[in-house]
Amino acid sequence: MTKDFAVPPVVFPSGGNPSAVGANNIQQRRVATAPFQPPRTSTSSIPFMSFDIGSAAASSSSSSSLFGGPIGSSSVPGGSASFEDEEPLLDELGIHPDQIWRKTKSILNPFRSNPAVHKDSDLSGPILLYMSLCLFQLLAGKIQFGVILGWIVVSSIFLYIVFNMLAGRNGNLDLHRCTSVVGYCMLPVVILSAASLFVPQGGTFRIAVAAVFVLWATRVCTGLMVALADGGDEHRGLIAYACFLIYTLFSLLVIF
Repeated sequence: MTKDFAVPPVVFPSGGNPSAVGANNIQQRRVATAPFQPPRTSTSSIPFMSFDIGSAAASSSSSSSLFGGPIGSSSVPGGSASFEDEEPLLDELGIHPDQIWRKTKSILNPFRSNPAVHKDSDLSGPILLYMSLCLFQLLAGKIQFGVILGWIVVSSIFLYIVFNMLAGRNGNLDLHRCTSVVGYCMLPVVILSAASLFVPQGGTFRIAVAAVFVLWATRVCTGLMVALADGGDEHRGLIAYACFLIYTLFSLLVIF
């Protein structure tokens, strides 16, 4: 026994052609949509992001006028911007070549040293003489940069302690001035180092020349120490002995 079911009729919108419906769906799927793009404004608050050269130049000029002028210029009231009023670089660093030259010339004459030019102590001249001594020693085949620097520091501290112990309460020698005087009085040792390049190694003549330069440095250093600080007049002999030991030590580096 069979039973009949009621089947509703199938209606195609394109006039009964199912292939047309599939083609329409495929065309709708193949339509490409544009990617998302943020809205662009005509004016941007950041000039370097808008790639607009004109707006960037205008904003930079406005910012420079806001902060008082373009970068690298200084506004001088009542005049144009210039660097003529700036101090020289050496003066700002505390290096005075004319002062160094005057102090060096005062060491050249062991009988008439000028203590007045050494009242204003500095370390620029002693460092220059230290580098010169190291250079001449290097030309002689001796690498003694650290040794010479260490001996200068130890010698300055040694002479500073000896002088203030001898002077007692009247001693007013500071370490900076003592280092400056010891460094400038290294000039005879520097000249000895330069002259030793042309003197044969060994022999009595080399030792005699070194003794002359040691006495020269000792006399100048003793006179400057006694003249620049108080309380050293009655102990001139002991101060001279300490100076003699210091410069003898440096001369031994040169002649041996």
